[in-house]
Amino acid sequence: MISSRNKGFFFLSVLIILSGVTYILFHKYAGQNPSIVQPDTTSIVNGWQPPDTNSIPFTEDGDLIRYGKNLIANTAYYLGPKGTVASISNGMNCQNCHLDAGMIPFANCFSAVASIYPVFRPRSGIVESIEFRINDCLQRSLNGKTIDSVSKEMKAMVAYLKWVGKGVAHGTKPKGAGTEELVFMPRSADPGKGKLVYFARCQICHGKNGEGLFHPDSSAFIYPPLWGPHSYNTGAGLYRLTKFAGYVKNTMPLGSTYEKPQLSDEEAWDIAAFVNSQPRPVKFFSRDWPDLSLKAIDYPHGPFADTFSEKQHKYGPFDPIKKSKDKLKPAK
Repeated sequence: MISSRNKGFFFLSVLIILSGVTYILFHKYAGQNPSIVQPDTTSIVNGWQPPDTNSIPFTEDGDLIRYGKNLIANTAYYLGPKGTVASISNGMNCQNCHLDAGMIPFANCFSAVASIYPVFRPRSGIVESIEFRINDCLQRSLNGKTIDSVSKEMKAMVAYLKWVGKGVAHGTKPKGAGTEELVFMPRSADPGKGKLVYFARCQICHGKNGEGLFHPDSSAFIYPPLWGPHSYNTGAGLYRLTKFAGYVKNTMPLGSTYEKPQLSDEEAWDIAAFVNSQPRPVKFFSRDWPDLSLKAIDYPHGPFADTFSEKQHKYGPFDPIKKSKDKLKPAK
């Protein structure tokens, strides 16, 4: 007969095993099926509603749009290290940073791309086309190489971005486009505090060393790496704390939304400081910020048009830098 003590041990062991299986299955299917944990994308934000992919017509143009969506959602399959079209990127998908292929408000949403491009961007100092912007992301966020601006892949991604923004008036930017601009803190963002929040809330998906989680066939990331050799490089937008903090506030941990965030503003700023204090590919673009007076206040590498340190440009406090920059603007 089994003693009561052994019975207790037996049932405890079964409980631990079942918990482990549940954990594995949840993370496996949550990664493969973002709809399980991602917020509802049908809500209307300031007049913009994510278009229904079922409405894409079954025509030649519709096929191009669908291909563009697939390229955004499964970039690594087509353009990653084992890409079926080319091997030019780090294994991340565009969708890792533009949730639900760019259709979730404040999650690097694509709603304004078609309405505002071509547009002058201070980083490059030129009027950029959508094609230019896509190639910029490939080089920075995916730490990769450009694709031909007249290739089928480029035409497909442009077609998809225009379809996402259909109905948005030219020159307008719906609420929820891109990321949220959080109010600056009166203090510097703290990597030490961010580390504590990261290990409490983020490492379960992104790993103790920020390495992310590979799909079993190693073709792509289920959860993207936040630092290390396979992550975005120092030229990426998310390397800037204002971008990362605004993004993570409304998207992480999984299930967070603009309406129901799980992190405070301070936690988002501190996580951004921690993640962007970790090693990652270093890539500088000589053409960046040709007019120093227009340089982003949180871009942490000089030269600058002010006398603030690189450390303050990286971690803040940002209010003094912004006030100094505002003084450089010509009077109207």
